[in-house]
Amino acid sequence: MTTLAQPQAPQAPAVPAAAGPPPARRSVPGRIRVITGVTVASLVLLFGALAVGSMTARDGLQVIGRDAGPQVVATADLYLALSDMDAQVANVLVMGDQYAPQRAQALDRYEAARSRANEALMQALSLADTKAEQETVHSVLDRLGRYERLTGQALLLDERSKHAPGPPPQDVVLTYREATKLMRVELLPQAYNLTLESGTIVRATYDDKAVMVPLLRAAVVVAGLLALGCLLWLQVFLARRFRRVFGPALLVATVTTAVALVVGMNVLAQDQDALRTAKSAGFDSVLTLAKARSISNSMQGDQSRYLLDKEWADTYEHTFLDKAMSVVFLKAGNLRTYHDQVAKGDDDVLGLLGPELVGAQGDQAMEAYRSFQAADGKFRELVASGRTNEAVAERLGPVAQAFDAYDRALVSLSAGHQAVFTRAIQTGEGSLDNLWRLLPFAIGAIGLLLIAGVWPRLKEYR
Repeated sequence: MTTLAQPQAPQAPAVPAAAGPPPARRSVPGRIRVITGVTVASLVLLFGALAVGSMTARDGLQVIGRDAGPQVVATADLYLALSDMDAQVANVLVMGDQYAPQRAQALDRYEAARSRANEALMQALSLADTKAEQETVHSVLDRLGRYERLTGQALLLDERSKHAPGPPPQDVVLTYREATKLMRVELLPQAYNLTLESGTIVRATYDDKAVMVPLLRAAVVVAGLLALGCLLWLQVFLARRFRRVFGPALLVATVTTAVALVVGMNVLAQDQDALRTAKSAGFDSVLTLAKARSISNSMQGDQSRYLLDKEWADTYEHTFLDKAMSVVFLKAGNLRTYHDQVAKGDDDVLGLLGPELVGAQGDQAMEAYRSFQAADGKFRELVASGRTNEAVAERLGPVAQAFDAYDRALVSLSAGHQAVFTRAIQTGEGSLDNLWRLLPFAIGAIGLLLIAGVWPRLKEYR
């Protein structure tokens, strides 16, 4: 039996698919957006590196030039003022009932040093960042009050005794001995610790920035080259795809980016040099000379203490030698040998002043130091021969004059380094201020130029 095939339903005619844009035309806007996005990311990286680098440099300049650096100088001034106070009290006590003008001058210097010490303490307290530093400042204030009470008693007893120039009565000596022991054993070491703590902050900050600023400058270079490469890539792509010459907007954006890169590199390089100069040629030398002045001032106080306290005369002579060798180190087993070595004028000078004695000012300072040590030698010969009145006159006359000339030479050296320090900080901060004034305009201009160069090409596909 034959089976008839079922008739099949007619099929609808196939509808041709809608024709879409060619693959090449569909990918061009996407590729433009991708290249533009990469370019924007590279520009963000460039300006981000510039921002981080400049903020890092500014932080270093702020710490060294405005915060911890001035605190170190303030505490160094404190050490100098405290040592000057003790030296002036010793000077007054050896004058006896004579030398009224010199006595009044020494008391005025004592009051001036006392005011400087209080101002330095207040400044150190206002700049103290840690509780330990604040406690140290308060401790110095408490001990300074005790010292002033003891020196006040010694000066009052001395004035009542009406003794001849030279060693005062025993009760005066004992009271002053207690006061100067408090100064040398507690006050001066605490003041020096404040200087060391602040100096540690400066050194740590400088060491950190000396590493970070060059690294960030290298990051700026890499990011800038990447941004320039992306801008050139975008221009070449648009020029080839649309068969046109390079767009003026993108060309200007490329030039602006190159200028921002060069300016940023130069600013970070200037800040790196400013940090190095401020720390090495400015701050370090100012601090060293401040220490040398403080120790030297205490040395000339030891001369008066050598006169007024016969029991401790040998001790004060040894401390004078120790301090002298810390300022200008020369091989010597005793003070007389040291005087001879200083007089010879050895060019290879070590000690605190060794690195600072350069140039004409350094030569003048060393010559003034020789004159001071020569005057000290003559003064001690008079004391050893028992000519007390002449020794007092020598101490208050030629020795004091030689020391003042030497101290002025150190002040002159310090002023030169202080000027270098201030100029370096101002130069570094000024360059950063200029950069931060230019960056917003550069960022805005490059952004607008990038849009002006890309947007017309994208509109052609709408």
